[in-house]
Amino acid sequence: MHLLVVGASGFLGAEVCRQAVAAGHRVAGTYHSTTVAVPGAAPHRLDVTDRAAVRELLIRVRPDAVVATPYRYDDWAVTADGAAHIAVAAAEVGARLVHLSSDALHAGRPTPYADEDVPTPLHPYGAAKAAAETAVRAVDPGAALVRTSLIVGEGSKQIQLCRDALAGRATLFTDELRCPVHVADLAAAVLELVPGDHAGLLNVAGPDAVSRAELGRLVARHDGVDAGALRTTTIAAAGLHRPGAVVLDSARAAGLLRTRLRGVTELYG
Repeated sequence: MHLLVVGASGFLGAEVCRQAVAAGHRVAGTYHSTTVAVPGAAPHRLDVTDRAAVRELLIRVRPDAVVATPYRYDDWAVTADGAAHIAVAAAEVGARLVHLSSDALHAGRPTPYADEDVPTPLHPYGAAKAAAETAVRAVDPGAALVRTSLIVGEGSKQIQLCRDALAGRATLFTDELRCPVHVADLAAAVLELVPGDHAGLLNVAGPDAVSRAELGRLVARHDGVDAGALRTTTIAAAGLHRPGAVVLDSARAAGLLRTRLRGVTELYG
């Protein structure tokens, strides 16, 4: 299989490349400002906001499948328009598309979110991820859209945030619940979906719903440091308007995939 990973210099994209290369696939990866450093993956510079450039690359590379992970937290053009450009180009060359989405498009509620629950974004990034999904589904109804949560593992920004809070450089919320997933598990799940025929939305996250503060305490235990200095607060106390409890129900993915999605308590407990 010839696989193109858009966003191969990112945390997840690089892991997808590594696993695909190890599995013997022909792999190409795109980067914007940081060169892909995955051995065996052919690097291609790409600005996903440039529709013509995206089309030219897909026509030139002619991949069998595309794993699309484009996002920039504060940039609608990258997150939303970029996803649309990739979907259009992938459809033109007949490539299977697996698009990575996020739990950031949900507002938070007491009950878990099912795969097909409608987005209710509270902030611009969540709205951009919701718009990206809308575009991808309109362009390619056969595409797989993976909604995931906090991605953990060594090198993860989420784990670094916990370590910063333990060092007094950041604050974690006690009422912001998520379902962390290890980058290796998520990448393996994504690669399982590439040759399959699953179409539409699929929650792919860890089975444990924990607050960011709880994640910080787990990281402290894993690192062998005192959690007593962990800085925590609540969303309300901080005066912020952001999603609280966003718990993804990944039961469908657990039944569909061979990859076991490990819980964060297993990983860091």
